[in-house]
Amino acid sequence: MTNVFVYGSLISDDVVSALLSRVPPSHPAILPNYHRFSIKERVYPAIIPVENNKVVGKVLIGITPPELYIFDTFEDAEYERKTVDVFLIDSSEKLQVETYVWQNKTDPNLYGEWDFEAWKQLHLKDFLKMTTEFKEEMELPDSKTRVATY
Repeated sequence: MTNVFVYGSLISDDVVSALLSRVPPSHPAILPNYHRFSIKERVYPAIIPVENNKVVGKVLIGITPPELYIFDTFEDAEYERKTVDVFLIDSSEKLQVETYVWQNKTDPNLYGEWDFEAWKQLHLKDFLKMTTEFKEEMELPDSKTRVATY
């Protein structure tokens, strides 16, 4: 079992449920020394290391190997799964977890700060539809990646 820090669309229980067919237990958490950017022409964010910044998200507890494979496939080649230390907001406990870091640290398409609440208002409905279609597609024998499909 693995714990995964999520900071973008996977903060939404609806998106996680569409992918995993369950909502794992979670805790709000902070990832220090990273920044969550918006990405031009994308509705989801990216994180890269940035000193003296922090990303607020949550830790999904008890992700199974098949579920981690689903997340790996969903996040696609643009992201790299890394082990990082986060701090649980409710207890300040330090936890080692997996998260998805944007591979291109100098990507000119990264800008500003991504906002979950604004994303929920503007994009959740369509993103949830895409996520459901992705999961259905993933179960087919010749499935494509999320980026190739959408």
